[in-house]
Amino acid sequence: MAAPLLIRGHEVVIGLETHAQLSTRSKIFSGASTAFGAAPNTQACAVDLALPGTLPVLNRGAVELAIRLGLAVGAKIAPLSIFARKNYFYPDLPKGYQISQYEIPVVQGGHVEFMLDGAVRTVRLTRAHLEDDAGKSLHEDYHGQTGIDLNRAGTPLLEIVTEPDMRSAAEAVEYAKALHALVVWLGVCDGNMQEGSFRCDANVSVRKPGAPLGTRREIKNLNSFRFMQQAIDFEVQWQIDRLEDGLAIEQATVLFNPDSGETRAMRSKEDAHDYRYFPDPDLPPLVIGPEWVNAVRAAMPELPAAMAARLQRDDGLAAADAALMTQSQPFARCYEAVRDGCGQPKLAANWLMGEVSKRLNSAGASIAEMPISAATLAALIRRVADGTLSNSGARQVFDALWTGAGSEVDALVDSLGLRQMDDSAALEAIVDAVIAANAKSVDEFRAGKDKAFNALVGQVMKASKGKANPAQAGDLLRRRLG
Repeated sequence: MAAPLLIRGHEVVIGLETHAQLSTRSKIFSGASTAFGAAPNTQACAVDLALPGTLPVLNRGAVELAIRLGLAVGAKIAPLSIFARKNYFYPDLPKGYQISQYEIPVVQGGHVEFMLDGAVRTVRLTRAHLEDDAGKSLHEDYHGQTGIDLNRAGTPLLEIVTEPDMRSAAEAVEYAKALHALVVWLGVCDGNMQEGSFRCDANVSVRKPGAPLGTRREIKNLNSFRFMQQAIDFEVQWQIDRLEDGLAIEQATVLFNPDSGETRAMRSKEDAHDYRYFPDPDLPPLVIGPEWVNAVRAAMPELPAAMAARLQRDDGLAAADAALMTQSQPFARCYEAVRDGCGQPKLAANWLMGEVSKRLNSAGASIAEMPISAATLAALIRRVADGTLSNSGARQVFDALWTGAGSEVDALVDSLGLRQMDDSAALEAIVDAVIAANAKSVDEFRAGKDKAFNALVGQVMKASKGKANPAQAGDLLRRRLG
């Protein structure tokens, strides 16, 4: 086992709690909509408002999404789980308690794997439990007052809790990215961090190697991977500074200010007993039989790790390339469509990793926004594979397709004059002329200088105005030169 990473003689210990908003159209205990962006308090029904006489009814779809994640991470799906009331009093929590799961969560155990520094890392999961979200307190544009928006009240959440297995901010970020990619791939959560659909709390502590776990502070509501990195890094240095000054760390909930790059204490951190958990009397135990689990399993998509292994085995892709092709469901579907259209798996992957990704990254766009259809890209790759286009010519056609200067590959090849020569007699004449005009390079090649041969190929390409097939030109040159 590798030695622990130390920062100023201290080992960092991190656990993450991630709140993933489940991709259901209605809330977890009511029929109110979960759509984002509605006017304040227009999507809060009587159940969400906790009006007297209302009773919660569990959303079956939310349970199935929790089961789906549990199966994907190799967890145990509890055959019976309990909903509990978590009691605390905030203005945006109209019931005065949150419905959550405490002693018996629906998903128990499991793990998430990811790559860091070229090695596979594994983070163990403690649990994933269902709960409802609170509303939102709005402090801006209210003339010194606070507004309450209860649209989010009752929104279904799956809280995914890790063991304290991470030892650096970088490791925590890579875990969070891997979990984010997985829940989006599965359709469990849309992953929109700006809208609060995927947000993380980081429990951070430091200790001397071999010592018991230190006192943790919880950084709340981290909604970007960059902020997570910055917040944990600052918090670690703050805790070490305090310990080196002989001061104690007090358990607390803290917030990260992205403008200052600092964390600040919000309140003392509660423990479980402070919430006075007890079983919710309005909700019976959740029973999940093996038939239900099997039905969810049968409807699940192929997992990204399994698909990546298949692409390595069947398509001959390298492990790193297969991982990139399975970075998201839309990207994987695009790759398979291009591959099937051109019959060239490696060329399809190379174009998606190269020209396509470069353009998308430059525009800050996703694969779903690619202005070229998979069928058109496949047609372009076919023209490279059959020798109609050189690589440089293909890039010119690709640029025209991307910018909307054309939409049909063969028409662009002809209009741009990029079709490679298929007249062997004409190519032979060009090669003979190049050999006759470059006696010095010919002599250097025959003396064993490979660079001279590349220079001769370049002269053939120049003489043919780029229309010669470089491979054919090279083969002919070698035959002519003996």
